[in-house]
Amino acid sequence: MDETMNRLPLLCACLLLSGAAAAQTLADPTQPPPESRLLPASQADVPAYQGPRLQSVLIGSHGREVAVIDGQTIRKGEKFHGATLVQVSKNSVVLQNGRSRQVLTLFPEDVKQAAPKAAY
Repeated sequence: MDETMNRLPLLCACLLLSGAAAAQTLADPTQPPPESRLLPASQADVPAYQGPRLQSVLIGSHGREVAVIDGQTIRKGEKFHGATLVQVSKNSVVLQNGRSRQVLTLFPEDVKQAAPKAAY
């Protein structure tokens, strides 16, 4: 019996360590899914660069007009890659470089057409 009492603390320690080793670590919910780390199968799967992308528009009550294009905040009259932001509306902006004008929209046409139409 004395020998059993000497082994009891050792047995308890082994049981505690085995339970901790068997515990799983939880996945971080803020990390992207593992599939996002996979490389595209071919060049056809890589999206082609289609020019600057309008991400946000802010029209203030005191005449402030701002656009976020490719992550850069541009005020009306400022330049973006050599083109001047000349017009800001609630869904689009106009960049002008010399005589060339480029209209950027928040919701490109292909996205509008892909959206399902509501049945009434």
